[in-house]
Amino acid sequence: MNDFLTTLHYNDWILPVLLLLPLAGAAVVWLHGRMSPIAAAAAGGDVPSTTAATRSLRRLVLTIFAIEAALSLGLWWSVDTTAVAWGAYYNRPWIPMWGMHVTLGVDGISLLLILMTTLLMPLAVLGGWTSVREKLHSYFACLLVLMTGMLGVFMSLDLMLFFVMWELMLVPMFLIIGIWGGQRRMYASLKFFIYTMLGSMPMLAAIIYIGVKTSDPFGRPSFSYDYLVAHASFTGPTTLWLFAAFFLAFAVKVPMWPFHTWLPDAHVEAPTAGSVILASIMLKMGTFGFLRFAVPLFPGAAAYPPVRFVVLSLAVIGIVYGALVAMVQPDFKKLVAYSSVSHMGFAMLGIFAMSVQSVQGALFVNLTHGVSTGALFLLVGMMYERRHSRLIEDYGGLAKVMPIFAVILTIVTFSSIGVPGTNGFIGEFLVLIGSFRTQPVFALIAATAVIFAAAYLLWAIQRIIYNPLTKPENKALRDLNWREIGLLVPLLFAIIWMGVYPAPVLDRTREAAARLVHQVQTSTLNMELGPNVEIR
Repeated sequence: MNDFLTTLHYNDWILPVLLLLPLAGAAVVWLHGRMSPIAAAAAGGDVPSTTAATRSLRRLVLTIFAIEAALSLGLWWSVDTTAVAWGAYYNRPWIPMWGMHVTLGVDGISLLLILMTTLLMPLAVLGGWTSVREKLHSYFACLLVLMTGMLGVFMSLDLMLFFVMWELMLVPMFLIIGIWGGQRRMYASLKFFIYTMLGSMPMLAAIIYIGVKTSDPFGRPSFSYDYLVAHASFTGPTTLWLFAAFFLAFAVKVPMWPFHTWLPDAHVEAPTAGSVILASIMLKMGTFGFLRFAVPLFPGAAAYPPVRFVVLSLAVIGIVYGALVAMVQPDFKKLVAYSSVSHMGFAMLGIFAMSVQSVQGALFVNLTHGVSTGALFLLVGMMYERRHSRLIEDYGGLAKVMPIFAVILTIVTFSSIGVPGTNGFIGEFLVLIGSFRTQPVFALIAATAVIFAAAYLLWAIQRIIYNPLTKPENKALRDLNWREIGLLVPLLFAIIWMGVYPAPVLDRTREAAARLVHQVQTSTLNMELGPNVEIR
C-alpha cells in the first residue's frame, strides 16, 4: 500500500486536500440551498425534512464526509511515525512579509487524531440524520466548515495558521449549539464562545510576542513551528508567562478543573452531532495543544517542578471531581459530560507525568475517550428521540423492549469504565503505570476515580435498562434500526480491537512520545532576570 501511495505522491497533496474538500463541500451545500426551488420559497433557504430534496442533501453531505474519510486512510500507511521528519508535509507562502506560511505536517501525535476526526464525522452526521429538521443547509455547512477548522488545528505547523484554525472551529460550533440546540441553547452557546475566546486571547498575544522576538535570518517575524522549536529562547520568567498564556487556552478546551464549567451546558444543549464532535474531537485539541505547542515550545517551563505540581494537581482534582459530580447527575447526558472532565484529567496526568508510558497512555486516552464517549452521546441521542427525556428516572427495563440497544450500551459503558478487553482499560492503565514511576502520589489518587467511574456508570445503566419496566411510556419504545446499528458497529469494533490488540496504535505513538519526554527531561529553566537565555 505504501508503494502505491508513493507513486501517487500522496504525502505531497493529501493535507491541503483534506483541508479544502470540506470548504468546497460547504460551498456546494450552500449553492444547493440557493438553487433548490423549494428552498427559494422557504425561510432561510431550507427545505422541509419530508422532501426528496432533503434526502438528497443528507446523502450529498454524507458522501462528502465519506470521501474525506476514505482519502485520509492512506495516512495510516504513508506516514512514517518513527522518522524525525514529518511524515506528510506541505509548505506554501501565506503572508511572507509577516513571516506567515501555510505549513502543514503529520507525525505520530497528530496522525491518529486526524484519522479519528475524519472517520467520526460521517458517524456524527448519521447520528443526527432525523433529529435535525430545520435549516439543514446551514447546519451541514457549519459541520463542513467545522471539519476544516478541526483538521487545521491538528495539521498546522505555523503558529498563526494554528490560531486561525483554532478560532475558525469556534464559530460553527457556536452556531450549531445556538441554533439547533435545546431550550437553553443561547446561554450554552454564549458560555462556550466566551470561555474559548477569552482563553485564546492571551495565547494570541504570546504567539505574536514569540514570532516578533524570534525573527528569521532576514529580520522578519517567524511563526514557523520548526524554526521556533530550534531557535526560540527566553529568560525563565518570560518563559513562564508565555507558557501560562498557552496553558489557559488549552486548559479551557481540555477542559481542566476549574475551567470546565462551560462543558456540561454545551453538551446538554447541543444536538447529538454537536455533542459527539465536542466530546470526541474538540476536547482533544486541548491535550493536543499541550503535546504539540505548550510543552515543545517551553520545555523548561513544563519541566519546572512548581509548574508540574500545579498542572498535575489540577488534573487529579478534575479526575476525582468529575467522577463524583457525575455520580449524582439525574440527567444521563450531563452524567456523560461530567465523565469527560474526569477522563480528560487522565490525559493531562499522563502528559505531565512525563514518562514514555504515561504520554503514550495520554495519547491512547484521547482516542479511547473519543470512541467510547462519542458512542455514549449517540446512544443518549437515540434514547431522547424515542422518549424525549434524558432523565434517568424516566427509564427502566429497556432491556426487555430494546435488547440490541441494551447490549450496545453495556459494551460502551464497560469501555468507558475501563474494563479489561476494551479500549478504555489500555489508556488508563498506561497512564497510571507510567505516572506511578514519576508521580506516585498523584497516580494513587487518580486510581480511585476508576472505582467512582464504575459506580456512576453501572448504577446509571442499571436504572435505565435493567430495573423493572414499570412506566407505560417505555413499553412501546422501538429498538435500534439498521441505520443506528450500522453507525455504532464501527465504534464497537474500535472498542474491542484497541482493547485486545493495541500494538498498531502504540507503535505509531512511541517515537513521538519518547522524543517529547527526552526534550523535557533534558531541559532546565533559568529563573534569573536578564538577557535572553537559551533553555534547550
